[in-house]
Amino acid sequence: MKDCPSRTLSALFHPFFSLWTVSLCSAGGNSDNPQGFSSLQSSFGSFGFPSWKDFLCTMSIFEYNGSAIVAMVGKNCFAIASDRRLGVQLQTIATDFQRLFRIHDKLYIGLAGLVTDVQTLHQRLQFRHKLYQLREERNMRPETFANLVSALLYEKRFGPYFCQPIIAGLNEDGTPFICAMDSLGAKELAKDFVVGGTASESLYGACESLYKPDMDAEELFETISQALLSSVDRDCLSGWGGIVHVVSSDQVSTRALKGRMD
Repeated sequence: MKDCPSRTLSALFHPFFSLWTVSLCSAGGNSDNPQGFSSLQSSFGSFGFPSWKDFLCTMSIFEYNGSAIVAMVGKNCFAIASDRRLGVQLQTIATDFQRLFRIHDKLYIGLAGLVTDVQTLHQRLQFRHKLYQLREERNMRPETFANLVSALLYEKRFGPYFCQPIIAGLNEDGTPFICAMDSLGAKELAKDFVVGGTASESLYGACESLYKPDMDAEELFETISQALLSSVDRDCLSGWGGIVHVVSSDQVSTRALKGRMD
């Protein structure tokens, strides 16, 4: 491995390339194994760089379609927003895809992840909530719905839905509730904001910078919109505008955002 020239050259450009070539060199790409080194060279020119196919083949299934979802609380209100892009890896398929779903007037869920599982999970959750309404003759509380989603995901833990739910709702006393989960149903409760999707790292930074406690509905809309648009501009797998739902005790407003269309 010490004689592999591609490892030294790639380290000058990017540390990720260096790690990639070191792993391949360890598998047989050295001067004692010219066949291993030739396969390394053929992947990208003559320097051992990974090709775009190598990046796509190692992409996480959660990133296959791209997504960006954020929920944020205000004073007796909450907002939940997502991007509109539907893609297959780097190819854009549609620019009006829906990832936010209304359970009832004061409860919404956003589903980031694989699109087929997003649609399947939404249908199952709607079915469970309608059964609850028929049996109990009332809407489900946000905490109860979060427990339902968590149990449904954990039930399929050996063959999971590739989704990351974001739940936002208002309790009967007007206090907001937000919650994020992983694909196995492990809940992450928060009192300020939660994020999900391929743009989650950028969303964390933007929300940390812009969030203020006890915002009213209009200020909350401005804050979550700026956080979403600035974050998807830094993620090539999400974007093409967004949609924002702002829910308070007496009204629900839905607005579309126009962002960069590239």
